[in-house]
Amino acid sequence: MKNRLRTLRAERGWSQGDLADRLEVSRQSVNAIETGRYDPSLPLAFRIAELFGLAIEEIFTSPSKDA
Repeated sequence: MKNRLRTLRAERGWSQGDLADRLEVSRQSVNAIETGRYDPSLPLAFRIAELFGLAIEEIFTSPSKDA
């Protein structure tokens, strides 16, 4: 799943560790989500969206949309 997490995080000047602390996950989890190696659970996706004040669809994009 593609996402804008890295861009949104950088716009706020947050490190991966900062974001991980805010989401109560590991920095490795944030890195894996940003690089597309891991898709977040639905509850985590909602927490991410809430943290950035966006809808989930504004952060995460299904790869099938590109096809």
